[in-house]
Amino acid sequence: MDLHLVHVRIISLNAWGGAMFDELAPWLDACGADVLCLQEVTHTPALGGWTRFDDADRSLPQRANLLADVRSRLPHHHGLFVASDTGPVRDHEQRQHRQDFGVATFVSEPLPVVGVRSAFVHGDYTEHRDRWPTDGRPRAALAVRVHDRRARRFVTVVNLHGLRDPRGKADTPARHAQAERLAALVEGARQDGDMTVVCGDFNLLPDSKTFKILADLGLTDLVRDADTRTSRYPKPLRHASYLLVSDPVEVERFEVVTAPEVSDHRALVLDL
Repeated sequence: MDLHLVHVRIISLNAWGGAMFDELAPWLDACGADVLCLQEVTHTPALGGWTRFDDADRSLPQRANLLADVRSRLPHHHGLFVASDTGPVRDHEQRQHRQDFGVATFVSEPLPVVGVRSAFVHGDYTEHRDRWPTDGRPRAALAVRVHDRRARRFVTVVNLHGLRDPRGKADTPARHAQAERLAALVEGARQDGDMTVVCGDFNLLPDSKTFKILADLGLTDLVRDADTRTSRYPKPLRHASYLLVSDPVEVERFEVVTAPEVSDHRALVLDL
């Protein structure tokens, strides 16, 4: 077999709670991801359809159970989910429900999952009783290690949703601590020789010291200062999502996808 003719496709997307699910659903069917890393994934036990999320800054439609929605579109993927926090949402009849919020990684069945780790990179699991806060919410990251039989290699993929701060995306002590915790998770999840990918919505500027900390682990940022937001995001600052790799030579293709729009974030597509 010519190993140059096969690849592993890794996609990262902040799914915006499934707010654009009518567009997201057919995209999921066709995206071809072997490893799909999603941020802003919702899970409301025993509820489907739509809910509404509210905090002091925003009011957004969200899927009640985006985790189940995606699993139904990707029946031949393993779906792994880590909740960072839980809070109140309302259905169309204004009934209140408790919704889990976090990150999910879906791995296609031909790739054996040989390791899973998660860690809070900011705070710890919190249950918000009355209202979601606008900042300081905890953040979890999820790492999976898979065996790529065709290329005879191991690939470790770390899925991150970084701390949101309504004052902006500049470095803060909390974000520096987040970077150190993320680096520790990467080092604990991967083994020597692994192809390593770290991706997600970092909520950072391209000059953040986080990238220096990750560079010290041998990781190269492929996004740099590219625009990673869609037309659904009205603010002028266009930096949010990033993807880093340990061995750029192994990258067959990398794209910040501009169309179709399935969220207020653009998808990041990596073929190894």
